[in-house]
Amino acid sequence: MVRTALTCAMAALGLLSVDGAWAATTAPAAPDAAATPVDLSPVKELRGRSPLPEGWQHGAFIEIFVRGFQDSDGDGIGDLRGVIQRLDYLQALGIKGIWLMPITASADRDHGYATTDYRAIEPQYGTLADFDALIREAHKRGIGVVMDYVINHSAREHPLFQAAAADPASPWRDWFVWNTQPLSALQDWDIWGKTPWYLPGEEVPEVAEGASAPPKPESTASSPAGSPRYFATFGPHMPDYNMRHPAVVKYHEDNLRYWLNRGLDGYRLDAVPHLIENSAKDWNDQPESRALTGAFTRLIQRYPHRFVVCEATAEPKVYTRPEICGSAFAFGLERAVIDAAKGGDGAVEATAKVARFFTEAPLGMATMLSNHDIFAGRRPWDQFGGDEAGYRLAAATYLLLPGTPFLYYGEEIGQAGVAGLPGDAPLRAPMSWTADARGFTTGTPFRPVSPNIATHNAQAQAADPGSLLNFYKAMLALRNTQPALARGSYEAPLAQGRVLSFQRAYRGQRVLVVINYGQEAARVELPGLPARARLKTLYPAAGSTAARPLADAPAAATAVSAASAPTADASGRLTLDAAPRSLQVFRLR
Repeated sequence: MVRTALTCAMAALGLLSVDGAWAATTAPAAPDAAATPVDLSPVKELRGRSPLPEGWQHGAFIEIFVRGFQDSDGDGIGDLRGVIQRLDYLQALGIKGIWLMPITASADRDHGYATTDYRAIEPQYGTLADFDALIREAHKRGIGVVMDYVINHSAREHPLFQAAAADPASPWRDWFVWNTQPLSALQDWDIWGKTPWYLPGEEVPEVAEGASAPPKPESTASSPAGSPRYFATFGPHMPDYNMRHPAVVKYHEDNLRYWLNRGLDGYRLDAVPHLIENSAKDWNDQPESRALTGAFTRLIQRYPHRFVVCEATAEPKVYTRPEICGSAFAFGLERAVIDAAKGGDGAVEATAKVARFFTEAPLGMATMLSNHDIFAGRRPWDQFGGDEAGYRLAAATYLLLPGTPFLYYGEEIGQAGVAGLPGDAPLRAPMSWTADARGFTTGTPFRPVSPNIATHNAQAQAADPGSLLNFYKAMLALRNTQPALARGSYEAPLAQGRVLSFQRAYRGQRVLVVINYGQEAARVELPGLPARARLKTLYPAAGSTAARPLADAPAAATAVSAASAPTADASGRLTLDAAPRSLQVFRLR
């Protein structure tokens, strides 16, 4: 039997050997294909041409929780047809890529990370035909589509796990990780305050994502001696795959190719540092997990113009290396950006951290203000407490810095989170399209709408030239029309108190960004410019209202007129006045 390239890579690293405390991983005889409870058929690589332009992935993405984006059929649940209906909105916003949170069939019927079938669309979201239509329509608008892929674990309800748990002789038993030691011998295992070892059928209260973990079991009195327990990093409802098993790896390879062959433009690979655990001490971000991630990435990128981004909270800078993932979310940067933009006591330190970040990190990292997980922070509107000036400065910062920016749906209109819901649910409310829920659905929404829907909705903001939505459009227009901002180097970063400045350069084009997070005007010295460079204002544009309300001063107060365009001296230095809480963007010529 011919091994895949990924399996060979695993073997070369010794990934197929197992510590004696773990169940054996010798592959059983191949089961009868007709008896398999899910589609395990091999998928050939079909590398067609991508219709997207080279470099499309350097544009801004938007993360979409399909359940909460747009309902097309009145059942109160967002769906793929709803996403299609809103593609024109995304195109007008300036979006170049969509990240779909899990859309495959799941047991949780909410967040989607408890997968039950990797090759089927979640029925509440639509059909494969709807998926194909979404890819086709997005591509017509120059928008790429990537989706979440959950490698580490399945749902407890996944047919393969159900078969494995029911019969120790099942051919699927070794697809998961088992241990026959009593729980008392496993007390050293502690992942986020809980044991990762569970008995099949054990009733453990399900905890919403982001909520507090249940307490660790204190005894094994109710379990027979030697009863096998399965390993589940994220709780009993999502058992981990045995990623040391060649057949499991091949299953994931085939699933990845299945969607790529349908035209998918790439993946966000979920929780990749957790693919392999070596011991109770060495369970997070093991070398074997990095090797597996790199091999999956290479498989995906054999398809033309495909993009991969990883969730790797442990060492995101490491996972951005091209031999591992190529891009990973820059966790931690979002907190510094928001702290700087608030302009308060911690702003000076945060501004320095923002300025320094991309001098120490790969430029290909993925950036954000928040996402679907509460550990990454509440929605920006809630973090800023309604301070829209600070909100705009934070948005400008991450949209103009290096990296691939990921908006979270509703961020562009200042959608607030829904208080009083458990875990991550406050972040995942229906999108505020109009002043009430009818913009999202003609039925009853699956979750309460945002509390500020009456004032912060897409319909109202589209009609207001000075709205937050139109500010986002202005920032994305800069990124889409200035290659230096989308793909350029990061030069001369400088933090002067609460003022951040940096330059981006690409193929002869150079852009200067100056942001004053402070409540007071500031005069800043800018070294490192080309000698006698003249500055042409890109933002705020003459007569623009999109700068409102960066500060209480009118937009004109932050602009530099063409007639008085600043010029660097012979040594490349320039003195510039920055109005309170202002953004200035210049092209150097």
